[in-house]
Amino acid sequence: MHIKVLGPGCKNCVNLEKNARAALDEMNLEAEITKVTDYSEIASYGIMSTPGLVVDEKVLVSGRVPKAAEIKELLTELA
Repeated sequence: MHIKVLGPGCKNCVNLEKNARAALDEMNLEAEITKVTDYSEIASYGIMSTPGLVVDEKVLVSGRVPKAAEIKELLTELA
């Protein structure tokens, strides 16, 4: 699993990464987490507001910071 956190590195981006890591820990899942800060790459996902959460090249969330519990639900739906 490859997770990307899209955004310029703001507080919300940091919190999104933290929540994603917490969700992975709670689910005992391994994943590579990458931060994407390049605006052209962020735009290529069709995201107009950050932060964004992309899992295996599928945009799951944009413009807000979901809690770890919501991220767990989204990851479960992908499995």
